Amino acid sequence: MSVAIEEGRTTSEAGEVTLFLIGMRINSFWAVRSWWPVFWAMPRLMRELAGDAEAGLLGSRALLGGPRDFYLVQYWESQEKLFAYASAQGKEHRPAWAAFNRRVREGRGKVGFWHETYAVPAGAHEAVYVNMPRFGLGEALGVIPVGRRGETAAGRMQAARKRAAG
Repeated sequence: MSVAIEEGRTTSEAGEVTLFLIGMRINSFWAVRSWWPVFWAMPRLMRELAGDAEAGLLGSRALLGGPRDFYLVQYWESQEKLFAYASAQGKEHRPAWAAFNRRVREGRGKVGFWHETYAVPAGAHEAVYVNMPRFGLGEALGVIPVGRRGETAAGRMQAARKRAAG
């Protein structure tokens, strides 16, 4: 995670990206046996992905959505690489997913889970960061000065669409 401040206004480098949101909700705080293993499975998966540049994870950030909700925002090179990791034999995800499914059945609603996947083509996203460390899409894809992409959100989107069209 970068901590150096990028002074001024920057925007993310444009490109295709797959956005993957994944999270859990603690429905019963007292059912620690139901949610604790789910909570601690994700750091193991993230360590594995951090050590495998070919897997396709560009960057991620853990967020707290409230006292019961925890989630990750992940940026992937492509949906194909995301799906390949999720189904790969010999990787951490498959056994973690199987263990989670057992916990859900045994826990009877004590922990919740969700994920959403968005395949975002080049030219269909824009970002702006002001006096921020590299963050989100800018951390995943890199940043450049805003002037090279457009001064407004609409201008950045228009420039991104033109570049994507060739």
